[in-house]
Amino acid sequence: MNRIHSTAIIHPDAEIGKDVKVGPYSIIGEHVKIGDGTAIDSHVLIDGWTDIGSNCRISSFTSIGTPPQDISYAGEETRVLIGDRNVIREYATVHRGTKKGGGITTVGSDNYIMAYVHIAHDCSIGSHIVMANAATLGGHIKVEDYALIGGLTGIHQFARIGAYAMVGACSAVSLDVPPYVSAVGNRAELFGLNIVGLRRHGFDKTRVQKIKRAYNILFRSKLQLKDAMVKVIEEMNESEDVQRMVEFIKGTKRGICR
Repeated sequence: MNRIHSTAIIHPDAEIGKDVKVGPYSIIGEHVKIGDGTAIDSHVLIDGWTDIGSNCRISSFTSIGTPPQDISYAGEETRVLIGDRNVIREYATVHRGTKKGGGITTVGSDNYIMAYVHIAHDCSIGSHIVMANAATLGGHIKVEDYALIGGLTGIHQFARIGAYAMVGACSAVSLDVPPYVSAVGNRAELFGLNIVGLRRHGFDKTRVQKIKRAYNILFRSKLQLKDAMVKVIEEMNESEDVQRMVEFIKGTKRGICR
């Protein structure tokens, strides 16, 4: 049985799953789909072509699926896709994609998105990510699984944040942050590995040591980055973690934080 408050406004063509809660004065648009067990608090706006998975928790004054902040957008059918078991706190905003950017903004599952976070058009957010208060993503950003983004941090459009990376609070990130590292500052610089995060996620000592060895070669040796990658591949190619670091660096378009 759904629990829909009498003051909520839900378009008759919206698709609402089972055991969904919608609080007072919330608005759900025509093309929205809400999965089973999701709870939407009061004064939430969910609009556009937006799919939200099951068992999510969406707090008051959140806005999801509204038009992108892109001057070229002209009302095209673009989308927001959000997975399961996400917590999205007060005043967070998630904008739908643009045609030129692929037409879709995606958020995976099991994320914790704190108050005042902004996820702009065409972003691709993985799973098990924590974004602290007022973290702000420009358009076309990719954040990989298990990353942590500190509060009051701004990330430049088209930048990437690697898996298990941690970006410290109050940072300005204009370049890609590789997997497994810690970065902080304006502009953000690398400060070693995210050791605490890796241990919390079950990385054993041997695995961490291999990542650390690769990090030292890539970012602390006197080798040029292209030569450091060759050395890392020759010496440590059996490590999937090291392979991930190298492939991430190879795929950069904006450059890598150093």
